[in-house]
Amino acid sequence: MEQIYTFGNYLKNKFGCKVYKVGVNISGFTCPNIDGTVAKGGCTFCENDSFSASTGETKDLKGFHLNLHSKSNPNLEKQLKQLEFQFNAISKRQREEYGAQKFLVYFQSFTNTYAPIETLKALYEKALSFPDVIGLSIGTRSDSITDETLDYLASLNKEKEIWIEFGIQSVFDETLEKINRGHTSENVKEWILKAKSKGLHVCGHLIFGLPDESKEMMLYTSKQAYMWGIDSVKYHPLYIVKKTALANDFLKGKFTPISEEDYIDILIKSLQMKPKNISVQRVTAGIDDDSLLAPQWCRDKKNQIKKINAALKPLKLKY
Repeated sequence: MEQIYTFGNYLKNKFGCKVYKVGVNISGFTCPNIDGTVAKGGCTFCENDSFSASTGETKDLKGFHLNLHSKSNPNLEKQLKQLEFQFNAISKRQREEYGAQKFLVYFQSFTNTYAPIETLKALYEKALSFPDVIGLSIGTRSDSITDETLDYLASLNKEKEIWIEFGIQSVFDETLEKINRGHTSENVKEWILKAKSKGLHVCGHLIFGLPDESKEMMLYTSKQAYMWGIDSVKYHPLYIVKKTALANDFLKGKFTPISEEDYIDILIKSLQMKPKNISVQRVTAGIDDDSLLAPQWCRDKKNQIKKINAALKPLKLKY
């Protein structure tokens, strides 16, 4: 039985110990698809309030948002303290519960390059100064990063492990328009290729089950993402949470979520066509609280993994 090449395998092979991602959420970061720069309201599946930081948030940071053209950041010191608070709390738990030895600080929620370069430098360098941190992983959008930021990250990459995570979602512009994404597939391709040309590591996020997409379309998205040279991949099923535009369509009977059987079928085929050098960071996603409307199978990730492994077994693979 061959194990699928995971991101954990990659980190263990490279650093020789248990490396864990520490997800941090910094108040003040938003998205050009929410603040009206490229669109309004965010992606149709995005519940904007769900992205507020869950630890270390201060009341006076609520309502404060940065963008690429912000002239100043009066709350930088508070953001730096928030970053330190979250890292210390999460890394301590990961050491105690999982035996973590090294860490990759993951700037997770919203668009983490969507701020002035001075703010980014301060936050990234603070994160890299923490004990046993070997690098960064930065979640962002392809329309929210500059050449200056890429060059800066490339300079950091000479000494540390620097990853950029781009939301690809789909390579079909008609789909991106339906979900109010605010950019084209060509824009994502351009910035992934730019990041790769500068020696940076790239993780691509793919969503299966987007409105009106066939299995063939979803598999084509996987194929194209692999061809663009991504180093790692996260696969997500599209699930529906309350207070979103997608929830409105679902409640009106205008959208039917992907079935568990179809999702697993597409996932397995995507994994089979994936080049072996591309690591896998996630094979499914979900949420188990009262915000989830559908599909109900997304509540139990452990059960999903069990079914995915059952589907992989005849192929002599396991996750």
